[in-house]
Amino acid sequence: MVNTAPEKSNTDIDHENKFVLWFEEVGIEDVPMVGGKNASLGEMIQQLTAKGVNVPTGFATTAYAYRYFVEKAGIESGLRKIFADLDVDNLVSLQSVGKQARALVLNTPFPKELELAIANAYFKLCQRYGADPALCEKTEEEQMRLRDCVYDTDVAVRSSATAEDLPDASFAGQQETYLNVHGVKDVLESCHKCFASIFTDRAISYRTTNKFDHFEVALSVGVQKMVRSDLASSGVMFSIDTETGFKDAAFVTAAYGLGENVVQGAVNPDEFFVFKPTLKQGFKPILSKRLGSKEIKMVYDLGGGKKVKNVPVSEAKRQQYAISDEEALLLAKWACIIEDHYSEKRGQLTPMDIEWAKDGQTGELFIVQARPETVQSRKSGNVLKDYKLLGDGKVLVRGRAVGEMIGQGLARVILDVHEIGQFKEGEVLVTNKTDPDWEPIMKKASAIVTNQGGRTCHAAIIAREMGIPAIVGCGNATGILKTGQDITVSCSEGEEGRVYEDLIPFDIIETPLDNLPTTRTQILMNVGNPEEAFKLASIPCNGVGLARLEFIIANHIKAHPLALMNFEQLKDERVKGEIAHLTRGYDHKADFFVDKVAQGVGAIAAAFYPNPVVVRMSDFKSNEYANLLGGADFEPHEENPMIGWRGASRYYDEKYRDAYGLECKALKRVRDEMGLTNVIPMIPFCRTPYEGRKVLAEMEKHGLKRGENGLQVYVMCEIPSNVILADQFSEIFDGFSIGSNDLTQLTLGLDRDSSLVAHIFDERNQAVKDMVRMVIEKAHQNNRKIGICGQAPSDYPEFARFLVELGIDSISLNPDSVLKTLLDIAKLEEKLGVDQ
Repeated sequence: MVNTAPEKSNTDIDHENKFVLWFEEVGIEDVPMVGGKNASLGEMIQQLTAKGVNVPTGFATTAYAYRYFVEKAGIESGLRKIFADLDVDNLVSLQSVGKQARALVLNTPFPKELELAIANAYFKLCQRYGADPALCEKTEEEQMRLRDCVYDTDVAVRSSATAEDLPDASFAGQQETYLNVHGVKDVLESCHKCFASIFTDRAISYRTTNKFDHFEVALSVGVQKMVRSDLASSGVMFSIDTETGFKDAAFVTAAYGLGENVVQGAVNPDEFFVFKPTLKQGFKPILSKRLGSKEIKMVYDLGGGKKVKNVPVSEAKRQQYAISDEEALLLAKWACIIEDHYSEKRGQLTPMDIEWAKDGQTGELFIVQARPETVQSRKSGNVLKDYKLLGDGKVLVRGRAVGEMIGQGLARVILDVHEIGQFKEGEVLVTNKTDPDWEPIMKKASAIVTNQGGRTCHAAIIAREMGIPAIVGCGNATGILKTGQDITVSCSEGEEGRVYEDLIPFDIIETPLDNLPTTRTQILMNVGNPEEAFKLASIPCNGVGLARLEFIIANHIKAHPLALMNFEQLKDERVKGEIAHLTRGYDHKADFFVDKVAQGVGAIAAAFYPNPVVVRMSDFKSNEYANLLGGADFEPHEENPMIGWRGASRYYDEKYRDAYGLECKALKRVRDEMGLTNVIPMIPFCRTPYEGRKVLAEMEKHGLKRGENGLQVYVMCEIPSNVILADQFSEIFDGFSIGSNDLTQLTLGLDRDSSLVAHIFDERNQAVKDMVRMVIEKAHQNNRKIGICGQAPSDYPEFARFLVELGIDSISLNPDSVLKTLLDIAKLEEKLGVDQ
């Protein structure tokens, strides 16, 4: 597609009194003249074409043209009379006013001079794109006599209100757009319809609500060369995450055909998240990809009497991405260029909402619209939330509180994991206990209540990561609470959690997070779910002290890595079918594992970049691995999996090391291809220094060599041997992270998931504290960093004080505890006179 700008006159042009301006003649300062959409197109053509951003050219009718039409035709008085009876809150009134106003505009012919100006510009556009030059040599009157002829140049005709795309208002989608418009007759008719669409019901309602004068806002029409995306693909992208407001990710969507289906939400498109900072450094940081259903596509209606139509997309095409990874990266690069330009222009960060299209004839990508994003960019900063009950009621169940929040809803009692399909979003999950098989519904719950478990059981850990309250170790919650019963789950009243009868009102007190204190002790966060990472990144902290691969494997992969590597040899056809469905599009099923782990870790690493993100390699027990698809074929039966074949002992074992190699390949991709070198792998349950060396040798086989490209490797300190042999472990690893849950369990010799001995589980026990003191001292003597990733510092202020007094380097907490603990530690360090 050629994009040649028309020659500009050397004389000053009086834009104020022109009916038509070429995009090349306008810039972002001309919004009052040609509307936000057209001004932005002109701005990009003038300023960003040299930086590689492709924008199809065209022209715009001006606000002067619209006002000239209204005044020359004498219809303003009629419009004002129609609007005199408007009651925007009355749907019948709104519809009646809108219909009358549009009819008045449509039934009023354009002045001849306005028609001639639009027609002449269209003929010149035709000439640029290959129309017969003789056509443009005719006089305007002769050209107009040919108005019923259809020429080859297809254009999009789009409305552009003069108040749209402002930082504090968005008129996007309120006026009409017409695609695949051919010939001057259709162009004029479409422009006329666009003028009338300034009075769509939705536009009238929006202007009234936002106090814009209906007669001050004018309408410009953009006439732009069509990109033949009906033969390829198109989509929308944002230079910000639209859900969380995370500013360092570009969000690209793609579907087949013309872009209207994506804009209108008629299709479920493919989605790509790209990390902007390392993209600008030349890396290829696609953080995640999601295949959309893309069931229909909008194409030209050739000979069918309509301009466009929707047709089905074949199943084979639906199972493919509408664009390649390289195209997604190029689009994200353009999003960065556009955002940077507008941010510089406005003197502040300006996230952008952008429409793009791919031409199926040339294979080129184009930007067809760009406007400031007006939702996330206007949200206020972070706040600390404090939950308070506003009443009381009958306490039905008591247990150990997890998370200082309140949740409520209908109870759903489920005793068997095979019945989790009954669970509905927003309900309170009531069960005996949970394991990773339950996680798919746990993220839908408003709260969790379990019979068994202590503060560090699975249900408690996942509830914290999900940001929902949980009460564990209740004894007989499943016998007392009934499905369908309204309950309130309160964890805001101290260590004891209480389940109340009925829905008790509560309040959330928000505290602004301006001027947060800094601490010598680094405050890190535990993050499990990559889908939560962008949201959690808004909580001030120094990085991630624990990212668990188990969540990614259980929720996003769902299959045992060895089952993927040995897919053809699987004997269970049901399992084989489920894995085939999960990995559709992958010829080599193991690549699915590497991709999903890389994307999950990449999302977490990007969210907290450039702060360190410590990623614990997989630490499933054999029974948990067996529950993954195909896992039963590769896992032994162990009487006590908690202290069996887990962690480091798997990684170098010939029965598992190939699977561990997939994890290593994924992390290498995150560090080397995505550029996220803030990732620090951590080895769990490493019983001896010999095991540590064996694991490092396995990692090196797959390109993760300690010391290369700044790679550090940490080890979990969760076994008494890690403490006793800390000097030797310091020779092998770059740092320690105290896993207080397992260290307490193995020091005291108890099962932390057993409610029978849960009352003994206490990190404040002197034996545990002596272990912690010893390993901190040894780590520092060996110039090694050491932190803790357990819950104790947030649950027990005295334990946090103990750690700070020992000079621990970092404390990693679940998201719900970060801010409170930060404030507590700041006060503590001030009392102790600790230098910041």
